[in-house]
Amino acid sequence: MKKIVIISSSIRQGRKSHRVALWFRHYLEFNNLASAEIIDLAEYSFPLFEERLKKQQNPLPGAVELAGKIRSADGVIIVTPEYNGGYPASLKNVVDLLTDEWRRKPLAISTVSDGPFGGTQVITSLQFTLWKMGALTVPAMFPVPKVSEAFSEEGLPADPEATGKRTERFTGELLRCIEAFNQAE
Repeated sequence: MKKIVIISSSIRQGRKSHRVALWFRHYLEFNNLASAEIIDLAEYSFPLFEERLKKQQNPLPGAVELAGKIRSADGVIIVTPEYNGGYPASLKNVVDLLTDEWRRKPLAISTVSDGPFGGTQVITSLQFTLWKMGALTVPAMFPVPKVSEAFSEEGLPADPEATGKRTERFTGELLRCIEAFNQAE
């Protein structure tokens, strides 16, 4: 079974994007598509980026743990809110901290906002950064507009049928990319 890591990137109090991370974990496991683990950046206390992990003499244990989880995953889903047209510093910090872990890693991005556009303004900047890091970003998007209305705090969708169809396409694209990458190796 494939192993998918879901990065819940917001560390903000009252965050809503974590609801979507919970949904993806539930969906993947309930449908026996992959084992799924959420990496909740709110559980880590990373300092501001000073140096890449592989060049640090005394890396934080949490950073080493995080790197190992990304490295061992077959694929990654990043769930990120949009803050003023960009993604949160907590996510930028982790993207810059790691290097080899991103290289050739199949990765899908879900953007979230309380507004009507679902965080779509952040997708190109995050994709570009991950592309520069060597990640294999999939050509599927999962924007979530009005997240407070779309998902409960427990990660349950307000419209399970429509959300399930969107999730099937989104996760299916990631799983196909993982499979294609594995065959190409």
